[in-house]
Amino acid sequence: MSARAKLTDSPAWKAAKPAVSVLIPFLRDDPSELLNLLDEEAASVDGAVEIVVLDDGTRDAVLTARLAGQIRIMALPVRLITLPANEGRSIGRNRLASAARGGSLLFLDSDMRPDHRRFLRDWADLAAREDPAVAFGGFSLLQAPTDARFAVHRAMAAKSECVPYMERAKQPEKYVYTSNLLVRRDVFEAEAFDPGFTGWGWEDVEWAMRVSRRFRVVHLDNAATHMGLDTVEALAGKYEQSAPNFARMAERHPAIVAAYPSYKAARILKRLPALPRLRRLMRRGAEADWLPVGARAFSLRLYRAALYADAV
Repeated sequence: MSARAKLTDSPAWKAAKPAVSVLIPFLRDDPSELLNLLDEEAASVDGAVEIVVLDDGTRDAVLTARLAGQIRIMALPVRLITLPANEGRSIGRNRLASAARGGSLLFLDSDMRPDHRRFLRDWADLAAREDPAVAFGGFSLLQAPTDARFAVHRAMAAKSECVPYMERAKQPEKYVYTSNLLVRRDVFEAEAFDPGFTGWGWEDVEWAMRVSRRFRVVHLDNAATHMGLDTVEALAGKYEQSAPNFARMAERHPAIVAAYPSYKAARILKRLPALPRLRRLMRRGAEADWLPVGARAFSLRLYRAALYADAV
């Protein structure tokens, strides 16, 4: 732990001996609502669950003070780690794991909301009963905003991420995201996140590819809603960040990535001489709110593949 990191603990933290550690990283988000929802389950988990929250360099003194006050009155064992500077998604998750005390680590993004009030209880029961190496609980859009500006992201998430657990189980390594993911400690110590991934995207999928070669990945129905839907402009910006990460993943796992539709499309688009101009048109199509949502989502997927064409 860096000497410069600031620690804030709830009253229950010191004496706790948890089996499951919920690990929540955030950067400029406010995890207070998620913490409130989780704390409602404190009595039902009976000391089996702790929470470790990492502020990865938000540098917002007002938010830090408010969260510290909230944590000091929580019933669950909670530790807030406040960093003075951003370390990145992979390093941050590795840092969270090193601060955890449970035998199982539940990675949960700060913009997730449990879809029912047995969320922690179900995870704790699973860890006690089966002690799985890796288990993914799933995404939903049950509580997600329905604003028109998020319609494209909502459509894309519904198709590619909010997949029933029986379908996910057919390709277990493909549907693994660090937003609702339980990992046994020894598995994480054997296969940590690659700190070479920077910015946004693909570090969790690449991690799952490595892990699935050595350990069984289980899928179950213990979903949480991804509340952080983005506008087309914000999503496009994330895709632009993610191209080097996609290339890193493709280089390390060529046989798996070669089967991805985004990789196949990128290889085809790479051969087009007018790709930079076409890429601009794809983005404009995704941003055109007069087009049907399905057409805009297709344009945005093409734009992502066209970005990846430069990287593969």
